[in-house]
Amino acid sequence: MKRAICGHGAAPGAGYRNGYRTGRLKTAEGVVEYAAPQISDRAVPFRSRLREIIRGRSEELEALAVEMYARGLSTRDIEALFADERGQSLLSRTAVSEITERLWAEYEAFASRDLSEFEVIYLFVDGIAERLHLGQPRGAVLAAWGVLADGKKVLLHLAPGTKEDTASCREFFQDMRRRGLPNPLLVVSDGAPGLIRAIEECFPRSLRQRCLAHKVRNLQSKVPEDHWLEFKARAVACYQAASPALARLLRDEMVATYGAALPSALACLQDDFEACIAHLRFPLVHRRAIRTTNLLERLFGEERRRTKVIPHTFGERAVCRTDPRGRTLAQFSHDGIRMPTADCDPQ
Repeated sequence: MKRAICGHGAAPGAGYRNGYRTGRLKTAEGVVEYAAPQISDRAVPFRSRLREIIRGRSEELEALAVEMYARGLSTRDIEALFADERGQSLLSRTAVSEITERLWAEYEAFASRDLSEFEVIYLFVDGIAERLHLGQPRGAVLAAWGVLADGKKVLLHLAPGTKEDTASCREFFQDMRRRGLPNPLLVVSDGAPGLIRAIEECFPRSLRQRCLAHKVRNLQSKVPEDHWLEFKARAVACYQAASPALARLLRDEMVATYGAALPSALACLQDDFEACIAHLRFPLVHRRAIRTTNLLERLFGEERRRTKVIPHTFGERAVCRTDPRGRTLAQFSHDGIRMPTADCDPQ
């Protein structure tokens, strides 16, 4: 009789409501219970549009888990944070791992995108050591930032390599060139020999700037402490002179002054000196930003903060899934470069 009452007035084959089926939805706010109608006596099975949307966990919950992972939390930490008042976890460790795999898809899209749209003026390149494989020495993760003609910064590439050797760095640059990266006016890097050789091979038309922060630290290791303050002041005066010609003149004066007392320090000063003063050929308002690789050091600092909670990243995928999210925070943590209205081609 109940079936007849429920189906009263319904057209044949149109179906009739036959109770509800309950379910549970895991959201960022906790578990939400719901009830979806069940329909009987239909030629085509009834499918609730609501249930098609609800698949056990909400998009907001998944997005929250991804963001927590990208900010340095391990899968075990995320599982513990999503426990409800009864101690039951809304997301298991396996579910968290599945969700965070979307970061790898983001990285693959990032590492294959077209770079021809970016008018890169200054290119910054450096590497950070990470333990990419269990039981093996740390390998370099190479990163490249670009400063565009309008002063905006963009992370161009991020890729694991065996070390900062010529072959790894050459492949890193060639991949960007294949994707349309134009010749920058200036490439900024540290003094790694393999990196320098790869820059000169892949960007023969670009000037190369040696990171002065690294260079000054090298000088400090070769100068006695009681001479360091004076030596540093004169070395910085060379590197930050008004012009390349004046920088060379100040260098020659240092050679005449310290030639007999500090030969190893002077050899370090003169080594790659033209690359140390390449920034002097560019507009004055740009020089402070382009004479070091501090732009990349900020990215690496954020990366270290995120990965220090995990003893080992164990694999290239784990490193690359975490690092691209650093591009957003690093971009906002570094001041932009104010571009003058005139062209900034070096003389």
